[in-house]
This record gives sequence, structure tokens and C-alpha cells, in this order.
Amino acid sequence: MSDELNYVLQARRDKIAALEALGVAPFAYGFDRRNVAAECVGLLGEAGEGPEVQLAGRVVAWRAHGKTTFAHLGDASGRVQLYLKKDVVGEASYELDLGDVIGVRGPLFRTRTGEVTVKVEHLELLAKSLRPLPFGKEEVVDGVVVRHSAFADGEQRSRQRYADLAVHPEVRALFTARSRMTAAVRGFMDGLGYLEVETPVLQPLYGGAAAKPFITHHNALDMPLYLRIADELYLKRLVIGGFDRVYEIGHDFRNEGIDRTHNPEFTMLEFYEAYADYTVMMARVEALLIAAATAVRDALAATGLATDAPAFDPAVLQGPFARMEWLPSLSSALRVADVTAMTDTELRTAAEHAGVHGLANLSRPKLMDELFQHHVESKIDRPTFVVDYPKELSPLAKPKRGNPALTERFELFAKGRELANAFSELNDPIDQRQRFEAQARLKAAGDEEASGVDEDYLRAMEYGMPPMGGVGVGIDRLFMYLTGTAHIRDVILFPTMRPE
Repeated sequence: MSDELNYVLQARRDKIAALEALGVAPFAYGFDRRNVAAECVGLLGEAGEGPEVQLAGRVVAWRAHGKTTFAHLGDASGRVQLYLKKDVVGEASYELDLGDVIGVRGPLFRTRTGEVTVKVEHLELLAKSLRPLPFGKEEVVDGVVVRHSAFADGEQRSRQRYADLAVHPEVRALFTARSRMTAAVRGFMDGLGYLEVETPVLQPLYGGAAAKPFITHHNALDMPLYLRIADELYLKRLVIGGFDRVYEIGHDFRNEGIDRTHNPEFTMLEFYEAYADYTVMMARVEALLIAAATAVRDALAATGLATDAPAFDPAVLQGPFARMEWLPSLSSALRVADVTAMTDTELRTAAEHAGVHGLANLSRPKLMDELFQHHVESKIDRPTFVVDYPKELSPLAKPKRGNPALTERFELFAKGRELANAFSELNDPIDQRQRFEAQARLKAAGDEEASGVDEDYLRAMEYGMPPMGGVGVGIDRLFMYLTGTAHIRDVILFPTMRPE
């Protein structure tokens, strides 16, 4: 910490003593807030004077002129100008700093420049800010307020999200839009008769995806447990139990790398529908994406923010989305007749040429997946369903009708990112056991992302699993796509980061 900052911090602490000498408590218990900043324009209307309001928020601007001061108070709805006179609000007002949380009461009026303002007759300090927030400067350019950030470092903004939110209303608006999108997703699923459920985060076995898990230990039971990598196997158990349509929006965890599209803790929507197949689920996903995009667009429009994200071009989201077959697309990219006929050595060589790292630890399915990501997935721009994956890449999907070497699986990609993954779910317990055992062999051979044999899930299947379609949608990536956001940490309030 620099000497200058130490001085600033100490100066703010010194003001506490000055406030207490004036009989002002620096940290209040509460305040009877009756209005918010955004209401003030409507309450005043076209009149020169208006009703009394009672507001609370943070001091975000302060311009003192002798015994009078103009300030701005900011709250979750916006900001409003304050007019203060020292002989009315008292000496304590001159011990205030930018960032202090205050409550004010007074009538509304319009200044000579036309700005709606609160003539403060009563002021309470609610929380003294002991550390200066990195407020930027504002200027009006061609009638538009332009904000110059003083907190531009992306990594620090992610680490100190509280400060980022406090000084950047557009970031608050972004996360408000994310919340509205999630609510719209829930409304969409509920409207189709799906039941929202909760399944275990701590699991004795992990499964439902190819990923390396986080491992913990339960002391009372003296047993290892895993943070779930997917919700899939428990949701399918519920369909077996008689819930024909279920969904869950929750956090999953994968002990893998961090990059622009990956965070170890992320939010997933998974939903399963009895008696449906993957063609039905494609239609569900198309409609879901449009509902989510509408919610985000409306939420951003309500705050005056715009986005140039491609998802808001009506032509982009008109269904049906394009289809692309997995096998021909990758085979064509590699200029071979059938990528599944390539030897492990040939796959490894092709992956090396593609710049894939850690080749020694990659299984055959993972090599094919990496090649697909490099040659095909990364080049998909408009929303596209990639369909009919090889069986060895899809241990939980049913064989494709007419070609058992493939599976009835699709993934939705847009702007080079995976947005959804879906299957005609495998409901043959004998076939499922064989695939689990194949995964177990990969795990024993060193594949950290392979799962083992889940005997309880197989027992559930043996009671009779209805045919069903299942979908997983990455909420973080979906929101990134809908807002044109480049890095996943910018759509997660508190992303995982290295210690400072």
C-alpha cells in the first residue's frame, strides 16, 4: 500500500472522530427510505417545485461552493442531484466523502439548468466510506453522458466485484439482465409443465459428463465425496420415479483449466422429458433461446443500455437453426473419409498439428473431441445444431436409428461456443453397463475425465426407464452469447481467481 493511499485511508478514519464529536454516529442501524432516485423525475413532472422525498444511497459526486453544495446520490435505480446548505444540514455534511452512504429528506425542485434536484432539509450519515471508491469522471458529449472509468483493470474488477458494481451502473445492469434471463428460463420451463427440482451437489460417484471432479472427504461417514460435474444421473432417476418432466438450474464444478469460456464453478440448466427424443429437444432449445434473448434485450433496454450481440438480429434466432453432422464435418476438415477409422497414432499426429496440449494423457475420445473443437466448433458462427456423434464420445446417448456406430446427440454452437448438449437418452441398462465399463477402463488407463460404473444408477434403470430426451444448457455461456461478452469472468459475479 502506497504512502499516499495510507494518508487517504487515515484521513477518512480521522473524520470519524470529527463526526462523533458532532454527535453523528458513522454507522447507522437503518433508514426509512420511501423513494428511489428514478422516481424523482416523474414525481416532479413539469412543475418547478414538487413533493417531499426521502431517499438513501451513495454519494457519487460532490461539488462544494462555500456554504452550499451540489452533490449526486446514487442508488440501484439511478442517480439524482442534491442541493445542500450548510446552515440547514449542519456541519456534519462537510465531513462527508465520495462513497459515503447517506439518507436525505426534502422537496423536489428544478434548477435553472432544468435538472431535477432534492433540496435537502435533513441528512443522515448511514455508513462512512473508509476506502475511496474508484469513481471515474463524466462529461456530456453531444447531449450524451460519457463516463470515463477509473477502474479499468479487468482482473481487479473481477476480484473486487463490489467496487466494480458500485462505480459502474452498466455492470449492475448487465447482472440484472442475467437475473432476468434466468427468471425467463424458469418461466419457460414451468410453462411447459416441467417441475423444478434439486439434486445432490455432494455425490459418492460423479458422472453425466467427461470431466475431472473436485474431491472432498466427509468426516462423519469417513468417505470421499465429489462435487457434481453434472446433474444428469439424478434427474434421470426422477424420471424413472414418475416425474415425466424435470429441470434444475444449479452449480456444477469441474477441476479443470480456467480460460475465456471456462470457470471451475458454473451454472447449468438441465432438463429431461419422458417420451421425447432429441428432435423434440431441438425444438425446445430453439424456443428457449428466443425466450432468453427476449428477456435480456428487454432488461437492457429498460436501463438504456444497448448491445450489438448477434443474438439480437432477428434473422439469427429464427428457427429452425442450421444442422451439421459431426462425422462428415470433422472428416472433411481433416480430409479423410472417416475420422473414426483413423488409428490412435493418426489422431494424435493430427492433434499435434492442431496445437493440442497434453497429448500423452488424452484418450481416443478426447483426441477426437479436441480435433472437433479446433477444426469445426471454433468456426461455427450462427446458431447451429451439430448432430449424430460417434458412440465413443457419447456414453449416455442412444444409438442412432439406422447407424448404431453413431448416437442421437446434438450440441448447439454459436460464435464458436457450445451453448447446449442433448441426447435421446440411453434407456437400455445392459448397453449402459457396457458403456460404463468402457469408461472405467479409460479411467484405469489414466483418463482423469472418464467416469466409473454407477451401480445405483444401473439399478434404477433396471426398474424401467422411459425413453426420454435430455438437454444441458450452460447459463454462463448462453448469457455471454446473448450479450456479446468475451470473457466468462465478466458474466459471473465472483469468478474463481488466483489469490492476490
